[in-house]
Amino acid sequence: MRMDVIIGMLMASFAVYLAFRVNFRIRYDWNWEAIPQYLFRYDATARRWIPNILIQGLFTTLKLSLWATLFATLIGGIMGLFRVSGSFFKRMAGATYVQSIRNLPPLVLIFIFYYFASDQILPALGIPNLINDTEGNSLRIFSFFFAPPSLLAPFLSGMIALAVFEGSYITEIVRAGIQSIDHGQWEASCALGLNRWQQLRHVIFPQAVSRILPPLAGQFISTIKDSAIVSVVSIQELTFQGLELMAATYMTFEIWITITGMYLMMTLSCSLALSKIERRISIHTA
Repeated sequence: MRMDVIIGMLMASFAVYLAFRVNFRIRYDWNWEAIPQYLFRYDATARRWIPNILIQGLFTTLKLSLWATLFATLIGGIMGLFRVSGSFFKRMAGATYVQSIRNLPPLVLIFIFYYFASDQILPALGIPNLINDTEGNSLRIFSFFFAPPSLLAPFLSGMIALAVFEGSYITEIVRAGIQSIDHGQWEASCALGLNRWQQLRHVIFPQAVSRILPPLAGQFISTIKDSAIVSVVSIQELTFQGLELMAATYMTFEIWITITGMYLMMTLSCSLALSKIERRISIHTA
């Protein structure tokens, strides 16, 4: 308790010192009144308030994180099963993936997938032509869930890069969850005449799910934070929009404090939801 009070006092003192430096040393002119207009703006044509640049960036960050986590879970689930497979080739493939991706800077992955996916993979799959042929409500739905056609290539390349990067961590979460199950469960299921796939499907994996879900949800929070790095390839997520807005208005402190609060809002909301999930799981597994 005493240590908490000391830490709180130190943080408050640092905040006061920082405010003093900004106001009296740097002589910064605060302009908080201008921030709300960059969150929402009134559309005279539609006669309603619509999201502006920062809220649009927030939505893009959420979409990017959700899709990246979904595909990362798919990749991590497959590679996690490879890591505990009885096949030497599959174990080596899973280990190679994990060691290769986790030992590369994520920024390098972003550039690799941006130039390779945008120039090679997407045209080979015919995705640009598919989008160009889409119109009307289908195009609006696609733009809502992903990105407008003009921004689709960088969005998909950033999503793939994040999925591959986060998938390497989810692989280890799945591997650890499966290997945490007592070896006696394997022996008992083997005694029942089940093959290895049946053992995983009916006995081991159902028990491992309760141990995998909490860190998996935590990885989604990590993906939200890691998504800021895709701003380097002009994906219009929250950090990129903040950089653009700061360059246009020079409101450095107001913009980045606002963006910090928006990131905290997303991550803390996920943390609270994760805490509830963990409590429910602990009740059901008790």
